[in-house]
Amino acid sequence: MAAPVVILLVVLLVYPVGQLLSLSIRNDSGFTLAEYRRLFASPVYVDVLLVTLKVSVLTTLFAVVIAYPVALLISTLTRGRKNRLLYWVLLSFWTSFLVRTFAWVVLLGRNGVINWALMRLGIIDEPLSLLYNLPAVLVGMVHALMPLAILTMLSVMENIDRRLPSAASTLGARPGTVFWRVYFPLSLPGVASAALMVFVTAIGFFITPTLLGGRHETMITQLIIDQVLQALNWGFAGAISVLLLVVVLLVFVVYDRMVGLSTMAGGSTGGNAGRSDRRWSRKIGDLTLTCLGNATDLLLRALPKSRKRAAEGSSLSLRVVVTLVLVFLSAPAFLMIPLSFDSASGLAWPPHGVSLQWYQQVIDSPLWMQAITRSMVVGIGTGVLSMAIGTPVAFLLVRGGLRWNAAMLAFVLAPIVVPRMILAVGVFYFFAKIGLVGSSLGLTLGHTVVAVPYVVITMMAVLRNYDVRLDLAAQSMGARQFTTLRRVTFPILSAGLLSSFLFAFATSFDELTIALFSSGGLSTTLPKQFWDETTMQISPVIAAVSTGLFVFISILISVADRLRRRSLAS
Repeated sequence: MAAPVVILLVVLLVYPVGQLLSLSIRNDSGFTLAEYRRLFASPVYVDVLLVTLKVSVLTTLFAVVIAYPVALLISTLTRGRKNRLLYWVLLSFWTSFLVRTFAWVVLLGRNGVINWALMRLGIIDEPLSLLYNLPAVLVGMVHALMPLAILTMLSVMENIDRRLPSAASTLGARPGTVFWRVYFPLSLPGVASAALMVFVTAIGFFITPTLLGGRHETMITQLIIDQVLQALNWGFAGAISVLLLVVVLLVFVVYDRMVGLSTMAGGSTGGNAGRSDRRWSRKIGDLTLTCLGNATDLLLRALPKSRKRAAEGSSLSLRVVVTLVLVFLSAPAFLMIPLSFDSASGLAWPPHGVSLQWYQQVIDSPLWMQAITRSMVVGIGTGVLSMAIGTPVAFLLVRGGLRWNAAMLAFVLAPIVVPRMILAVGVFYFFAKIGLVGSSLGLTLGHTVVAVPYVVITMMAVLRNYDVRLDLAAQSMGARQFTTLRRVTFPILSAGLLSSFLFAFATSFDELTIALFSSGGLSTTLPKQFWDETTMQISPVIAAVSTGLFVFISILISVADRLRRRSLAS
């Protein structure tokens, strides 16, 4: 059952990435460290690494801090309200990074929404320069990665026993102490996992820094793109990739020492540090949380009685904060809709008139239509292949009862952990050697590598809620194992299977990094065509395509979410 996914990841993840990294230490004359000497000889590359780390750390900090109250509120709601809020988080999570980043270009531009609103209110007399700087990059990256932080923390917060904070309150603990000494430590594994996932994703980002940042916000992944696509220097690109991978691995080592990698697979905290280290870190942590709890309680006591009651029963305040965050996540993509019907030729706010000319241009353009067709074909192929490979692994992980489940799950989730740029460049080099660059088969295989983890995660959630007694009842009545699967198991799991297919399809349909290198020729995928158009010119055609993508992904997520809930209910 594990053979297909092991073969897939070994051939299209381990081997290509290993080949890429080996290029950094060998050339025609044999072993060499010339590329690494070049990498560290110039302060430019070290500065780019420091900028990358700074942007990634700040993005992680803001994304996790802002996402925490959203995950906290969603975890406390009833099923109906939880599903409604979760839908908006999932919609933002699956909406294309390109669409969301381009929306911020419109929002922050000199003729954008923010400058227009500030001038109308009389706050400023002339447009501000809000684009191509560090704050713009941080806003765009926090907006892009906050849904990932919410979903990661939510998976932990939903399993916290609500009776524990109530018991602490009953025993006389003040609200601040209850939160910092009881609830927050229980949610800490989710916070740590969210920080890890956001940081690893941010350090491999290139879309948002390229479109929103200036030359002082260049990320290390942009150097890899330049070395591969422009300089054709595979050795130096491999050296930069090694540097990026080493940073990621160091982060994982620190995470393992402080929290423990087992927390990512549902294990307990504690890390692998020595007992004395853990004892001192626990004492420091307890002291810090105690101080925070006392400070919060003192702040609550200093408030007037009416505000104190409102703060202690802070449900309304929390809902307001969560509403503002969800508006922040959703509004930029919605702003593309009126701009896509603008009759004017520039992307300025507010729109002037109503016209369908930009949609007509997309339909009449062979480049856009070929890109849409190819993305559909590759997406369907990726969905089918990911479902066929990922579903048996999900069965194995949930029902296998094997001792190496955690290691197997970590291996399956490796495509999410390894920076996407390293994977894309490694696959591109491998495909170039076997003649798959520019082929739909190559894109399908590459997209399957990054889509399989989502299928496995989705099917594991479905299988954990599946009543195995139904299978046992069928077998007790004489049904063979294959007949039980075909007539009982798969019909009941059909909604979950279709949901996993749609998630894999959405992953492929939005994938740019692999397509940036491996699509080849004029017949590209839709994200690659979108990227090319955005980097060459700013046109309302892009707003029309953004609107179409947003509506399409909204429908997919709605269907997938409904199927997921139906499968969990059954």
